[in-house]
Amino acid sequence: MAAAPRRPTRKSKARLSSEVFWSALALMLVFEGLMPFLAPRSWRSTFQKLLVLQDGQLRFFGLCSILIGAALLWVL
Repeated sequence: MAAAPRRPTRKSKARLSSEVFWSALALMLVFEGLMPFLAPRSWRSTFQKLLVLQDGQLRFFGLCSILIGAALLWVL
């Protein structure tokens, strides 16, 4: 008779979540660094355009980014 599969303990769940968090953070840093590394002039120009936006406009783009990221996490 086959042994029943072992359920993960709280310790392993916490470690797995920590590993996923740090991996996601590392991947985000890689993606954030691509544009200034590959096209610094374009990156600087984009940020200069962002500086003239009003707070409400920046918040809207931030909200859109949050919603898109949450939707991707939900789908994946």
